[in-house]
Amino acid sequence: MKRLSQISPGIAVIIRQIENDEFFLKLMEMGFIPGEVITIEQVAPLGDPISVSVAGYSLSLRLNEARSVLVEEVYKKTA
Repeated sequence: MKRLSQISPGIAVIIRQIENDEFFLKLMEMGFIPGEVITIEQVAPLGDPISVSVAGYSLSLRLNEARSVLVEEVYKKTA
């Protein structure tokens, strides 16, 4: 598993866990539910904040919030 803050733009990931209790409720209210697929859309020029697509909408997260989200990359099966 990786932290959301380590994922590059264009990569789809599955949320596995939110570590920081301080951000847990805030992120859950925004749709960051374990098992949800999210995509990194953009990273600001200086790296903070990042823009992600979750539950059909876009939102921005600070890096300290993104560091508390553990994710796994989504792999597409090839035929």
